[in-house]
Amino acid sequence: METSSLTVIAVLTVFFAVFPFEYNGNVIEPVSFFYGFGHEALVTVCALMIIGHSLVRTGALEPIGRSLAKLWKISPQISLLFTLIIAGTLSAFVNNTPIVVLLLPILISVAIRTKADPSGMLMPMGFATLVGGMVTTIGTSTNLLVVSVAFDMGLKRFGLFDFAIPALVAASAAVLYLWLVAPRILPKREASMPDTSPRLFSAYLSVNDTCLAAGKTIAEVIKLTDGQLQIQSIQRGSDNHKLMPLPDTLIRPGDRLQVRDYPDRLKEFERVLKATLYSGKHKLDADHPLEPGSQVLAEIVVILGSGLIGRTLKSVSFAHEYGLSVIALHRDGKAMEIGRKSIGNVTLNIGDILLVQGDVEQIEKLKTKQGILVVDGAAKIVHTRKAPLALGILCAVVTLPVLDILPIVVSSIVGVLLLLMTRCLNWKEVSAALSTQVILIVAASLALGTAMMETGGAQYLAELFVAMSSSLPTGGVLAALMLLLAILTNVVSNNAAAVIGTPIAISVAQQLGAPAEPFVLAVLFGANLSYATPMAYKTNLLVMNAGGYHFSDFMKVGIPLSILMWIILSFTLNYMYL
Repeated sequence: METSSLTVIAVLTVFFAVFPFEYNGNVIEPVSFFYGFGHEALVTVCALMIIGHSLVRTGALEPIGRSLAKLWKISPQISLLFTLIIAGTLSAFVNNTPIVVLLLPILISVAIRTKADPSGMLMPMGFATLVGGMVTTIGTSTNLLVVSVAFDMGLKRFGLFDFAIPALVAASAAVLYLWLVAPRILPKREASMPDTSPRLFSAYLSVNDTCLAAGKTIAEVIKLTDGQLQIQSIQRGSDNHKLMPLPDTLIRPGDRLQVRDYPDRLKEFERVLKATLYSGKHKLDADHPLEPGSQVLAEIVVILGSGLIGRTLKSVSFAHEYGLSVIALHRDGKAMEIGRKSIGNVTLNIGDILLVQGDVEQIEKLKTKQGILVVDGAAKIVHTRKAPLALGILCAVVTLPVLDILPIVVSSIVGVLLLLMTRCLNWKEVSAALSTQVILIVAASLALGTAMMETGGAQYLAELFVAMSSSLPTGGVLAALMLLLAILTNVVSNNAAAVIGTPIAISVAQQLGAPAEPFVLAVLFGANLSYATPMAYKTNLLVMNAGGYHFSDFMKVGIPLSILMWIILSFTLNYMYL
């Protein structure tokens, strides 16, 4: 997505630099396509991402998570309803990613304790955050973009709650659907990585006189195993003195090579090198099998702010940094077909799940690390003394625009400054909260929107759309526009769909002689109906991987939800505005 977005900007600027274009007497300047990087919508999106990250970092949402966990013990059915309502309410003011990150471990923990099926909990919760994000102008980056582009085109700026009524009407129906219907039509799915996954074992290869490794260097021995052997240390002499396994270290008869791998690979090394495999002090046999010892398995999800997105495990020295071995990688709901040696070279994406193995102590430490989501049902929520301060700053950021004291772009920037001054966050955490993907998608979407408006493309498409829907009344055209955006947002970026759709919506309204506001809201709501595919929104991928869902599960639940929301929002907008 980042590369595609940058390509869009590069192509637009080069094209209009080589082929100057004039429309309505105005020459389109190539540099105008860079203005998206300084647009108030992007500034606000970035500031709100940072503020949302501060709530996770300081544990400001911890009391909510603790209360929900207690409530699940009393009544699971009522608890699911409360979870959906709370998830939607929080997402109206905070980016939904930290909300999903907060609730995923809680729901998985509940499923493990009660031996319930997590499939009926996770997807409804994820969709509830998307539904709640439609209620306010800051609920999603899509809302901010639509509102800002509409304001740039001369419309009155929407207030924080100006379209809350139609959104709440649709959200109420959506929550009931997610509570009563969705869990019943979702098939039961197994956990993406059960505890029966293969483990790594430590063992020793004893080198005798007939062993092929005797008299060879470490590099030569590794070559004999086609580069698969990983030697952790060499034990030499009667006192078992440990040597570092440097490439040019010469192996002598009597040495013991400490290795760590899957059982079948360890046996293969024994055969290839003609060595003797030991488990501790005993030769490997039926009475002395391989034992993982204190080694345990855990699943961690790559989330926004983890510092792993777009990088490889090798480049971040994951094994050295955390003292853990990664033995499997799941993406898009299924295991990737890769060998252990190549896992470290795979570029990680948001939503990837890593199956790691290590000591219990290391797993516990991992739970306290910033940006790491441990999905094992026992994740502890971090709570600090800064939590009330971070929550207070968020309330101030939201309240000032409501009271018409400061615009949201100003209050959010001031909020970030206060978070830094009060040390709720530091600059490293601020940079971790920002998503390069989101920044480039927003900038590219704004560049595309500028090109559509400045070249007359938006007006042309609006005329085409009106001509195709000429047999429909004004309310029918509005509903058709929302449906078009709902389909588009599940295939391409919802931000791109929103920015391109907004000028078209305004042009359609002008040609019909209708007020522009309901058509702009049709674009805003349509671009938020990201339920039918897992790639439609980044939290869908988080939920998909953690719950082990299939692509078809999103279609089964998401398409009826999209149709339900489309019908209710179309009637509500017609009733209120037309």
